[in-house]
Amino acid sequence: MSAKPAVKEPLLDVRAISAGYGGMPVLHDVTLTVYPAEIVALVGSNGAGKTTLLRTLSRVLSATGGIVMNSHDLMPMTSDQVFAAGLVQVPEGRQLFDRMSVQDNLLMGAFRRTDKAAVARDLDRMYALFPRLSERRRQLAGSMSGGEQQMCAMARGLMAAPILLMIDEMSLGLAPVIVEQLMGVLTTIRDEGVTVLLVEQDVNLALSTADRGYVMETGSIVHSGPAKQLIDDPEVQRAYLGL
Repeated sequence: MSAKPAVKEPLLDVRAISAGYGGMPVLHDVTLTVYPAEIVALVGSNGAGKTTLLRTLSRVLSATGGIVMNSHDLMPMTSDQVFAAGLVQVPEGRQLFDRMSVQDNLLMGAFRRTDKAAVARDLDRMYALFPRLSERRRQLAGSMSGGEQQMCAMARGLMAAPILLMIDEMSLGLAPVIVEQLMGVLTTIRDEGVTVLLVEQDVNLALSTADRGYVMETGSIVHSGPAKQLIDDPEVQRAYLGL
């Protein structure tokens, strides 16, 4: 008798999360899973609760329900402990250290790491992934274009050696050619084993690159499945793709 194939365990397992602000509920029993080395898109309109979910996963917001990552229960952890466990968020708006150089911003991403040789290798890798940053490494981060700042924010997140990288509204306000480059980087790091949870208002963009997706409306997950299946879903097309 042949052995049964091993069941793939999720890297991130979110179960019935509810959260909000000041007693005002925003998330309602949100459940999702992210498996190792995949890009998962969390899409929906502005105000759907996507950023609130990321803040909850990062343990900035208190919540009820369950969050397990890499077999660790994140619910009792602080945001610093979650970061140390490998859950790293690239925030909307980038939030760089504007008066610091590009290279110093990248090194800030690795501030918890003690493996200096590996940090140096990862820094070289970031400059290979984002050649524009190599050209700008001594430039003040705040003096760069929006697209270059987004590259810097993503590279800073990767310098933390994340187990799971969460990226909030990566494409917001950027030119299509820059967005295409950034999506290419996401595919590259996914193929190298980095797991990505991508939050996007641009539903078509996110689902065109992701492996799987979740659609959020008013704090609840209303559709989920393989990304290609969601793009072809008539309800998703009508509501989000203008088809």
